[in-house]
Amino acid sequence: GRARPSHSEPRGRDGRGGKEEEEEEMEGWHQLYPGHIPTSPLQKALLAAGSAVMALYDPYRHDMVAVLGETTGCLALPNLRDKMKNHPEGYRILQERPRIRLSTLDMARLQGLPDGSLGREYVRFLEENKVSPDTRMPPKFVDDEELAYVIQRYREVHDLMHTLLGMPTNMLGEVVVKWFEAIQTGLPMCVLGAAFGPVRLSTRKLEVLATELVPWAIRSGLNASCVLNVYYEQRWEQPVESLREELGIFPPP
Repeated sequence: GRARPSHSEPRGRDGRGGKEEEEEEMEGWHQLYPGHIPTSPLQKALLAAGSAVMALYDPYRHDMVAVLGETTGCLALPNLRDKMKNHPEGYRILQERPRIRLSTLDMARLQGLPDGSLGREYVRFLEENKVSPDTRMPPKFVDDEELAYVIQRYREVHDLMHTLLGMPTNMLGEVVVKWFEAIQTGLPMCVLGAAFGPVRLSTRKLEVLATELVPWAIRSGLNASCVLNVYYEQRWEQPVESLREELGIFPPP
């Protein structure tokens, strides 16, 4: 934050004090939500370029991937928000702002659900891949409070996309999920990950990716309804296969 001028500073030529001039200068640049960092278009462009380079160098730098998503999502995020507003379940999510975190999940209950249910398979995914929903970074550079929630929601359902698509968290699985998410969300970050992620894969995995997994992910992404319009917290008992069918996701190859 910038230091505020003291009341003892000389008044400007128009009779206003330094404090008033400072507040006028900063109008429209205030913090919109906890952790928000206001940035200019030029600053966003620099952040996007730097984070893209770092994310390509090390795809597991989730902090850089997060910055890239926020600074390049100016067109995709409003579109996703509008899709949610025009869907009854998505609209409820925008109004109620649920969060998927360890503090909001009843892990014991989810572990006790039948095999094949969304909740049980989600917990199984977390356990087998040693990941936690609490690792998702909060937004910082989205200059709209509602859009900041949209990208937060996208991050917190990412592991549920792995669960629905049946994909692990290795590089091959992440690339497949990114292809699906790129079609679904239009986020440049997802497009970049889908396009450049395969460069680290072996020849054998590239062949499987190109001939089976990517065509399936693209078809599913185009056929499926918006995955942000699902109130997953109220669907834990639903079988994964049933939810796939409801959304329009084809069974994994």
